Amino acid sequence: MRKFGLIGFPLTHSFSKKYFTELFQREGIDAVYENFPITDIHDFPQLIKNEEPEGINVTIPYKESVIGFLDELTDAVQQIGACNCIAIQDGYLKGYNTDIIGFKVSLRKNLTKEHNKAMVLGTGGASKAVCYVLRQLGIPYIIVSRTAKSGLYTYDSLTDVIVTEHKLIVNTTPLGMYPNMDDCPNIPYDAVGSGHYLYDLVYNPEKTKFLQHGEQRGAVIANGYDMLLIQANESRKIWGI
Repeated sequence: MRKFGLIGFPLTHSFSKKYFTELFQREGIDAVYENFPITDIHDFPQLIKNEEPEGINVTIPYKESVIGFLDELTDAVQQIGACNCIAIQDGYLKGYNTDIIGFKVSLRKNLTKEHNKAMVLGTGGASKAVCYVLRQLGIPYIIVSRTAKSGLYTYDSLTDVIVTEHKLIVNTTPLGMYPNMDDCPNIPYDAVGSGHYLYDLVYNPEKTKFLQHGEQRGAVIANGYDMLLIQANESRKIWGI
């Protein structure tokens, strides 16, 4: 039986396991998809040795740190510095980033010319994929971080004017994810209006507090579920299943 899986921590709710398990059952594929919640990325090599999977998806917080354990990287992974999909053949690990195509295809469904400046909330691996796509689309962006760093905005430094000017706001942080559904990025939501497009990579719950704030003010909103479907299908192509 072929084996695939997901690494991350914690893995309290896994879209991937449900998606692939149902896919295998529906299409009669002799394969299994498991969650591998590892608390330290240095446990990854032993996991691969013990479980012998053909493919691994990678989620928070290992999209960046897993790269040091891979034998080959696609150009996109090299440029972004984040990997969320690994193909494994005879102990050789190649890293891909399917977040790129997932986010790009999903984002463009509601994108208009009005959304010509973006604000990216968060600095992790998913943020890097989002910024890569924004560069491809020719959309200038600013990045907002919890900690002050050169070239980055902090949440405390955001003003109504900054939010008003940036009509596309993308949340790449886990804030608001189940079970902490009362959390949300601390931005001036009063400056959000009908011209805004709020995109949240979180998909559970369907409407995070971040998206609820946007919807209440007339903004276009989208969660990360569509992106997940697209990137999961890309993983399938990579793994040849």
